[in-house]
Amino acid sequence: MNTDNPLVLGIETSCDETGVGIVRGTELLANTIASSMDEHARFGGVVPEVAARAHLEALTPTIEQALETAGVALADVDAIAVTSGPGLAGALMVGVGAAKALAVALDKPFYAVNHLVGHVGADLLRDDEGELELPTIALLVSGGHTSLLHVRSLTHDVELLGETIDDAAGEAFDKVARLLGLPYPGGPHIDRAAATGDPRAVRFPRGLTLPKDLEKHRYDFSFSGLKTAVARHVERMRDDGLDVPVADIAASFREAVADVLTAKAIAACRDLGVPRLLLGGGVVANARVRELAAERAKAAGVALRIPPLSLCTDNGAMIAAIAAQRIMAGHAPSSLDVAADSTLPVTVVQA
Repeated sequence: MNTDNPLVLGIETSCDETGVGIVRGTELLANTIASSMDEHARFGGVVPEVAARAHLEALTPTIEQALETAGVALADVDAIAVTSGPGLAGALMVGVGAAKALAVALDKPFYAVNHLVGHVGADLLRDDEGELELPTIALLVSGGHTSLLHVRSLTHDVELLGETIDDAAGEAFDKVARLLGLPYPGGPHIDRAAATGDPRAVRFPRGLTLPKDLEKHRYDFSFSGLKTAVARHVERMRDDGLDVPVADIAASFREAVADVLTAKAIAACRDLGVPRLLLGGGVVANARVRELAAERAKAAGVALRIPPLSLCTDNGAMIAAIAAQRIMAGHAPSSLDVAADSTLPVTVVQA
């Protein structure tokens, strides 16, 4: 196996996107994604059984397309990597099973990688901002995860500073979008609606930001109360026979989410003396989150990095990138006994 610049095929099936990526070291060769989002839209959210079946159907053609894009054959690959957790158990099992089968059939080493660390590793694949400096604070925000990390090493030293204690930010966007009559997934539709709204129209609560909350949950997040506040506000307006100002409510809700996310991330940078912040996850596509993060990072003297949006959503390339780093650092492959782990802690970079 080439341990200096390994060619790695990565598989990601933690939620509703079947991702297959191929990297050579830190060079991105292919990032192919098949989404089952449309199949979940009629339910207003991801249905685990539907997601798992969609992965089964999409995996083989997605692998074939990635290989064609990269211009390599399966036999050329040095290692097979896969997301082993966290995520939806059934969806993870599809990817892990496929990756093991490929590793055995091709006699290639197998690397079971942490999904959340993969989101940080996505930044390695960009070619427009220079190398990622460590340590860094990383804010990962998606439909299933909202986590604040202290990353000292991408291969073996990641600390969880805080996470959501209820709804993830992306989940809150989906639920609020439903309240406002906007389609699934909620994030992009709320972002578009908010563009013409007044973010100061309604002062929605900022979860876990009061002094008493910060003592115990300084870096944790909570969006359930915010979602409920939006629901109650909309109900009152409808009960009073008033038209619901969708743009203003969307903008006010989006502002509350962006405010909490960025404030806690910058606080972590200050508290830990780390002048770097990396954003990852699908919710990073939100215009206000990016804008406010840039404003606050600049004011605090913190360098902000945001991977290309194509690498912020779930993808196999980020998983391959972490495996490549592990290989180059001399770490052994995972055992074929490793199982999918829906609650894999972020401190475990490779299972």
